[in-house]
Amino acid sequence: MTSHAKKWLTSAVVAIAAVTAGLVVAAPSAPVQGEVRKIDAAAGKITLKHGPISELELPAMTLVYVVQNASMLNGVKPGDTVKFTADKVDGRYTVISISK
Repeated sequence: MTSHAKKWLTSAVVAIAAVTAGLVVAAPSAPVQGEVRKIDAAAGKITLKHGPISELELPAMTLVYVVQNASMLNGVKPGDTVKFTADKVDGRYTVISISK
């Protein structure tokens, strides 16, 4: 194989890896119980106090999450106890589902 062919092949493999890396989807967490502390509907964010989430390597804490869909915030308010699933999407902790 020529030097030019090796460089082209290496570039092609790197490009394919970069494209497919974005397609890797982690499974959301198991349902977690939490308490709604704050809602910022305009920003699509919810602050939840919760126990450990092992799938995301998070200890018990209060954390601001983005929501996958803004309509998830309908029907929940600060003080509510909820069950939710979360994942890390595009580098941000994201609520995938939530219910009372």
